[in-house]
Amino acid sequence: MKLLACYGGSFDPVHLGHLAVARAVRDGLGAEVAFVPAADPPHKEATHAPAALRAEMLELAVAGEPGLGIDRRELERDGPSYTVDTLRLLRARQGPHRPIAWVMGGDSLLQLDTWREWRELFSHAHVLAVARPGSPLDDDAIAGRAPAVQRQLGFRRRPAAALAQSPAGGFAVLELPRLRPESSTEVRRLVAARGAWEPMLPPAVAGFIRDRRLYGYGGGAAASL
Repeated sequence: MKLLACYGGSFDPVHLGHLAVARAVRDGLGAEVAFVPAADPPHKEATHAPAALRAEMLELAVAGEPGLGIDRRELERDGPSYTVDTLRLLRARQGPHRPIAWVMGGDSLLQLDTWREWRELFSHAHVLAVARPGSPLDDDAIAGRAPAVQRQLGFRRRPAAALAQSPAGGFAVLELPRLRPESSTEVRRLVAARGAWEPMLPPAVAGFIRDRRLYGYGGGAAASL
């Protein structure tokens, strides 16, 4: 059964680095990848564009990309977008046998013990961490910065390709082939400063930001719904 890899985040806005991660997971693991935009991310500062507009930008970004899609379930419920709640709903919908993985960056992995009911995540899904070049996620590196997380991960570690062999409970690392320069924070800064931000985004997303005057584009306030 094909692995369902759920890639959560605020995507404020989605950029080429996000797409590179999704493609690496899809191509490296033969997975179906679903972006899961958060309505109210509990581990980040307030978002800068409304949730519906961030989801629209994601739709534009994945248009024509086989194996990449959008899951809007976090936008359809009230309150903070806790991952454990999302995974409970996903597991109920996908059934007990579908392999599911939650995709996250290394920085998020090292803060996993601050997430709500974080140990329960493994009851519903695997955790797949994406490692940037120069930022290793071996056992020693994790133990040195997040010992409580490592105690939960050490016995769960397996090759990323093995995640599709069971429904949940594992941990794996996928190494990105090269360092990506994009970040949503930098995109927003460059938009407001009238810098060179468009090369960091899919063209359709850049056009959407211009049309909606998001992130201070042209000196205007961000669009609202």
